[in-house]
Amino acid sequence: MFDFVHRKKTIVQVILLLAILPFMFWGVESYRTDGKESYVAVVDGEEITRREFEQALRNQHETMRNMLGDKFDSTLLDNPQMRLAVLENLIQKKLLQHEAVNVGLTVLDSQLAREIQNISAFHEDQKFSYQRYEELLRRQQMTPAMFESRMVAEIMQQQVLEAVAKSTVIPDTVTRNVAHLSELKREINQVKIEPQHFISQINPDEAAIQSYYENHQADFLLPERVRIEYVVLSLEELAQQEEVAADEIKKYFDEHQSEFGQEEQRQASHILIAAPATASDDEKAAAREKAENLLAQLKAEPEKFAELASEHSEDQGSAKVGGDLGFLGRGILIKEFEDELFQMQPNEIRGPVETTFGFHIIKLSEIKPAQTAPLEEVRDEIEQTLKRQKAASHFGEIVEDFSNIVYEQSDSLQPAAERLGLAIQQSEWIDKKSKEPAIVTNEKLLQAIFSDDAINEKRNTEAIEVMPDTFVSARVLEHKSAAIQSLDVVRDEVIDRVKKQLAAELAEKEGRDKLAQLQAGEDVSVSWGDTKEISYMQPQGLELDTLRAISQTESDKLPAYTGVTGSDGSFSLIRINRIIEPASLDKDQYQVFSNQLKQMIVQEELSSYQLGLRQRYDVKIREESY
Repeated sequence: MFDFVHRKKTIVQVILLLAILPFMFWGVESYRTDGKESYVAVVDGEEITRREFEQALRNQHETMRNMLGDKFDSTLLDNPQMRLAVLENLIQKKLLQHEAVNVGLTVLDSQLAREIQNISAFHEDQKFSYQRYEELLRRQQMTPAMFESRMVAEIMQQQVLEAVAKSTVIPDTVTRNVAHLSELKREINQVKIEPQHFISQINPDEAAIQSYYENHQADFLLPERVRIEYVVLSLEELAQQEEVAADEIKKYFDEHQSEFGQEEQRQASHILIAAPATASDDEKAAAREKAENLLAQLKAEPEKFAELASEHSEDQGSAKVGGDLGFLGRGILIKEFEDELFQMQPNEIRGPVETTFGFHIIKLSEIKPAQTAPLEEVRDEIEQTLKRQKAASHFGEIVEDFSNIVYEQSDSLQPAAERLGLAIQQSEWIDKKSKEPAIVTNEKLLQAIFSDDAINEKRNTEAIEVMPDTFVSARVLEHKSAAIQSLDVVRDEVIDRVKKQLAAELAEKEGRDKLAQLQAGEDVSVSWGDTKEISYMQPQGLELDTLRAISQTESDKLPAYTGVTGSDGSFSLIRINRIIEPASLDKDQYQVFSNQLKQMIVQEELSSYQLGLRQRYDVKIREESY
C-alpha cells in the first residue's frame, strides 16, 4: 500500500498546500451563532458544515492568489458558480471517503509517517525536522493530529480512485487502431483567404449601418452604473492596532513551551508481519509465530535487522529501506507501537507488538532529546498571535456595532467611520460586472448597492462580509440608468463591424468558389503555401475544425481539396497531396502511446465512477445556505 502512496506524492503536496493556507478566524457567523453550527450539505448522513465550506472557499481563494500573483482577481471566485464548484468538490471528497471506509481501505501508520517525512517543506538540512513540522502547522492553527487526519483522508480517497484506474483495460487492437489514426499523416498545402484583403472594397450604405445597429442594440447597451462611497471593517487591520506588552509575550511563551520547540524524536525501524483485524485466529497465530521466530533470530544477530526487514516485512514502503521509519515524534504512530517505542533504549529490539495491522518487531536506533526554541526566535510570531486573539475577542461586538450604525443611521457612513476610526473611500463609476475596486465587487454587496433602496433612497447597504472577516457597507452617491447608446455615438464602431462582417462573407465566397472549381478539375490560380505534413498528433498550428475537415475528405483520388472557415473569419483552402502511413510503433513508442491513451480513458472512467457515487449515496444540498 505504501508504494501507491509514494508514487502519489503529489497528493500529499496538495494536502500540504491546503494545510499551509491562512487559517483565519471563522467569520462573523461564529460570533453570531449560539453554538449550533449550520451546514450546507449532507452526504450519506454526514454534514458538510458551513465552517468546512467557508474554509474551502478561503483555501481556493489563497490557492488562486498564490498561482496568479498580481494577476489574481478575487471577483472571479466570488460568484454562485464558483461557490457551487467548491461545494461539489467537498461533496466528492466525502463520497470517496465513505466509499473507502465501506470497502475497508486503511492507511498504515508507517506509510503516513514516511509521507510526512518526505514533504520538503518540513525539511531542514535536507532532513525531516519535527520542530519545523510542528512550527508550520502551529502557524496555521493546526495540530499534527488535524494535518495527519487530512492526509489519511486524502490518501484513502486516492486509493479508491487508483482502484478504478487499475480496473481500466484497453484492448491491444483498440490501442493500435487509435495510434494509427492519430499518427496517420497527410501532406498538404494551404492558403488562407483573409477578410482584411476585402475591407478597402467595402463602403456600407446607410441602410446597412442602420440595419446592423438595430439588430445588435444589445451590444451597445451601457449598463446601469453607480458611483459609491464605502467603509471597510477588517479583523486583520484591527489586529494590527492592538498593543501587546512584553510580559504578555513572555507569559504566552511560558504557557505554550511545547509549541515552540521540538519534542523528543526517536529513529525507529520495524518489521511488519501483517494480520489485519479481520484475520482468523489461526492466521493471527501464524503471523505471531513468524514474528517471534524473526525476533529470536534478531536477538542472536541484531546486525541483520535491515536485511530481514527487506526480506520479510509486509510494509513494502519501509521494507525497501531496511524497515527504517526515520525520526518520529509522539502522535504519529498507532498507540501500541508508539508506547513500546518510547519505552525503549537505543539499539534495543523488541516485539512482537500487536496492532490493528499485525505484529511488529521494533528497533530503536537513536534518540533526539526535546528542545525548546529561545523566546527571541518566536517573539514576532507570538506577538501576531496575541494581536489576532485580542482583536478576535471583541471583533464580533465591533461587527454588531458596525452593522447597527450603518442600519440605524442609514443616510450617511460618517457616523460609522467616526465611531470605529474607518476611512470613507469613493469609487469611480461601476456596474454590476465591474472588477475594480476589488473590495466592492463581491456579488452580494453589488446586489445591495444596486437595490432600489440604495439607489432611490441613497441608504447605506447592510454590513456585508465580502471576504473572510472583512465587512463593507456602501452608499450610492450618483446613479445612471442603463441606456442604449445612440447611433451617432457608436457610428464608427458600427461601420467597422459591418465592414468586417461583409469582408468575411466575401472571403468565404471567394474561397468556396475556388474550392468548387478545384474539385471540378478546373485550372485555378492559387498561391499555395509551403508543403507540410500534418496529423492529429502534429497539427502544425491548424485548428481542430480544420483537421477534421481534412481527415473527413475523400482521398481515393489525389490531390483532393477541402475548405473551412476559421475562427478568425478567414477561409482556408487546402490541397491534400498524399497520405503518409505511420511506421509501426516499436515497443517503447507503443508503451508511451498506450499510457497516454489509458490516461485519457481513465479520466473518463473516473468521471463516470464519481457520478455513480453521487447516485448511490444520498446527497442533499441546502441551496439557500451556500
